Amino acid sequence: MDRRKALKKAGLLAGATIAMPSLFSLLQSCKNETRLDWQPEFFTEDEAKTISALIDTILPTTDTPGGLDVKADMFIDKVVAQTYDGEGQQNMRNAIAEFNASCKEKYGAIFPELSDADKTAVLKEAEASSPKFNPGVWGTTVGDQQPVGFYRSMKSMAIWAYFTSEEMGENVLSYDPIPGTYEPCKPLSEVGNRWSL
Repeated sequence: MDRRKALKKAGLLAGATIAMPSLFSLLQSCKNETRLDWQPEFFTEDEAKTISALIDTILPTTDTPGGLDVKADMFIDKVVAQTYDGEGQQNMRNAIAEFNASCKEKYGAIFPELSDADKTAVLKEAEASSPKFNPGVWGTTVGDQQPVGFYRSMKSMAIWAYFTSEEMGENVLSYDPIPGTYEPCKPLSEVGNRWSL
């Protein structure tokens, strides 16, 4: 790898590291909003319905919360509104419009209005035809990443929002807060083996 590419990738990694606390604060701000009073910051009503339907199809509610239960759609709206530049926002609008136009052409309606079977068929087609993300090492993509398209990038954002939500982190996934609580007088018999790092 030449020096210029290495510096560029290091700069992107540093930028992502600096931006992470801001993005997590966006996610936490979503938990105070309810479905009844949520007004999208960026998406139009139809765009918000498309994103919500897409997330609900990718991450439905089962015995664990679904994507809409943890407000992944609200998080994505905030990310696009507060972190995308004008060109990125317009690209998002265009991608949603193209996605819905494709659904209407093949299935007769935009994505939120399709039956569950048709929504699943749309996602299976998109999964099979969308380019995949290159593998990464320590946050750096290996090789030249080709554009992955609307479906793959939205799926990635939805999964990211889902697994970084407070609900999933504390109530579904195994959660061991670091550094944890301080217990100065705990008997050795309760500690058991020493912990490896």
